[in-house]
Amino acid sequence: MYFVVHCLDHENAADKRLAHYDAHKAYLAAASVRTVISGPLLADDNKTMIGSMFLLEADHREAAVAFNRADPFSQANVWKTVNIHSFEKRVDNRG
Repeated sequence: MYFVVHCLDHENAADKRLAHYDAHKAYLAAASVRTVISGPLLADDNKTMIGSMFLLEADHREAAVAFNRADPFSQANVWKTVNIHSFEKRVDNRG
């Protein structure tokens, strides 16, 4: 099953985000839930990171929730809001 995880940072969280970035990348590389695609959400200036988006493949929603809670960004309280939704992939043009 696929899940979309949409996270928005607390105001002025850029420094905290960068302080935990290496741990976050290492966590993603070793996690038991497969990250299909992920990356930072950007402000209108197309530079300032304001959140994160993940497309995950997991056996059930609880696995996606647990994955998110254990993320170093979550542990460091970088994200103000997190929304997790089931996703039915119908089109994939990545090649």
